[in-house]
Amino acid sequence: MVEAIEIELARSARSARSDVAVAVAVASERAEIETSAESVALLQAVADPIRWAVLARLADGTHCVCDLQTHVPIAANLLSYHLRMLREAGLVVTSRRGRWVDYALAPDARARLCAALPLPLAEPERGTRP
Repeated sequence: MVEAIEIELARSARSARSDVAVAVAVASERAEIETSAESVALLQAVADPIRWAVLARLADGTHCVCDLQTHVPIAANLLSYHLRMLREAGLVVTSRRGRWVDYALAPDARARLCAALPLPLAEPERGTRP
């Protein structure tokens, strides 16, 4: 009788371990899908030529909206829209200076963009500038 109980307990333990392994695999797949969705959203934010031009301008430092306006020849309301998209994506940060708003690349923007790329593409070759 004791042996039968021990055998049943062993089966239950194996079954519980199997259930845990399945749950971990499902959670891992969900996390991977969520990460992929975040990566796609981030890459979509920079896929627009206007936003790319703004990011390129901000790569050399902080700029006010009026300076960005002279380098990105679009209407002010459209520039505002694109800056909002970049802010919501977490790629740019703002600071107020009186009536002016200064924009700069977020400190982690480059790392996040590199991380959003598929792994073989995200690893820069040795001796090249990423």
